[in-house]
Order: sequence, then structure tokens, then C-alpha cells
Amino acid sequence: MLAIIIPYYKIDFFEEVLQSLANQTDKRFKVYIGDDASPDSPEEILKKFHGKFDFVYKRFEKNLGSVSLTKQWERCIKLSEDQEWLMILGDDDFLGDTVVELWYENFDLFYKKANLVRFASKMIIQETKEVTETFLHPVWEVATESYYRKFRHLTRSSLSEYIFSRKTFLKHGFHNYPLAWNSDDRAWLDFSDNKPIFTINKALVYVRLSTLNISGKQDKQDEKKLSAISFYRFLIANKLKFYALPEREIIIRFYESEIITQRKLKLSEWCFLTYFYLRYLDFYSIKKFSKRFLKSILKKHV
Repeated sequence: MLAIIIPYYKIDFFEEVLQSLANQTDKRFKVYIGDDASPDSPEEILKKFHGKFDFVYKRFEKNLGSVSLTKQWERCIKLSEDQEWLMILGDDDFLGDTVVELWYENFDLFYKKANLVRFASKMIIQETKEVTETFLHPVWEVATESYYRKFRHLTRSSLSEYIFSRKTFLKHGFHNYPLAWNSDDRAWLDFSDNKPIFTINKALVYVRLSTLNISGKQDKQDEKKLSAISFYRFLIANKLKFYALPEREIIIRFYESEIITQRKLKLSEWCFLTYFYLRYLDFYSIKKFSKRFLKSILKKHV
């Protein structure tokens, strides 16, 4: 059976989320709602859905999401029982009617071959009411290739459109980046455990972008950059070897430039970069990097 986990805080679109669950053509799922001490109780809305699908509601008295979103996700997962597969659905995102039905219909195709299953998605731009085109994916795709497409803005990816195995979640958990920015990207790289991602393109998850969620907020840019720097260090240290030479240089240069937009590189960071340039990049790239390094040293001593 499938567990759908909803870390709840915002009431604005919550009824639409619940209605999408009530509309599922296959009801073989159980919903676990973890209320992060929200000032807006959802209990009146929840009364409308009693008997329409199986759910458990728990209100936490201490807000955790403002300190660590990933810890809030994890304590909501702890509400669930022994379901083998988990989905974390945002409190402002919603499912197309056949998501669960097609999940079970495709189950034999991916079982034991993938730890991650994703659905096609559309974005809802709340301020303009625009609904984007459908984002489709290869049916089977290596996680590093999937992330690189997102990195190059060739697709999108977020938390709500994935289902993952409990076993791989317990093995890795979510990495606690600031604002949980890149925490989902890190999770898909970790949770895949060297197995490809399986995609169900015939079912849709709708992901909302608004000023009420972190993705739509413009006042958190410094924290997002700090998260990006930490995430790309992980990517270089652990995944760079899986990319082709041109992709490696693009990733490593991006990491370098992200730091430079914040501050000067530390000596430890220059050493880190030197190691991976020498190990994974060609002579021409190393030469250009060496010039930047020497220029930085000279500036420091002038």
C-alpha cells in the first residue's frame, strides 16, 4: 500500500489538495497529515473528507518547519505505518485523478528495478493563474542525468511528484540544507541507490508556485545560495565521475561562480577544486583554472 504524507502548514489551497485525493480512481492509499503548529487549523476542512479516503491527522504543538523543513518531513513520515512506498505531497500541490491508479497499474514494471517513481507534472503560477505545459520524462532515466537536465533548465523537479521506497529513505534520510533548498535534489540522487528512476508520464501532479511557498519567495536568496554551494560541493565530490567531460566542467565552474557571488574562495575550497580539476578535467580546463587561482593569490598579496 502507498502512504501519502502531507506536511501541513498553509490552509490556502489545502481543500483542493484533499479534493484531489478524494477524486482518485483507486483508493489504495492512506494519507498522513502532520500539522506543523499552523495558526490555521484544517480540522473543519478535514470533516468534509471523512469517509472519502483513509487519513490520519496529527497536530504538532511545536513548529519545526521554520527551523528545519526536512525534519518536519521526517517526523510526518514517522506518522505512517508499514507502507513500503511513500509520497510527500505539498499542502498546496495536488494530484491528477489517476495518479494512484496508474501507480498500481505500472507496479510490476518497476518493482525491484527502481527505488524512485515520478509522474509528469504541470506548474500552476498562482499570481497569473498560468498553467504550464506538461513536463514529461524518459520512462527510465539515471538520477544524475535527470538532475543535469534540471540543472540546465531543460525540465523541472520538486518533492511532490515522486514516490520513493521506505527502505531507501531509512537508509539515507533527507539532507538538512537551509530552507530544504536542494534537499529533494539530493534525495533523488541518494534514494536512487544506483537504480534508474521510473516515470509514469500518463498521470499528472500539479505543483503550485506562489509567494506563499519558498520557491516563489524572493527574500531568501542568500540562504538559497548557501544551500546551493553546499549541494554542489556534494555533487562534485560524489557524482562528478558519472558525467561527461563538458558536463563536469559546467558543474564545477558553477560551484566556483556561486561562491564568488557571495565571497572570495577560501584556501580549502581552492584545494578542493584543484583536486577535482586534476582528477576529472582536461589540460585546457586545468590551465584556465590555474590562471584564476594564481590571479586570486596575487590579488590577495597586492
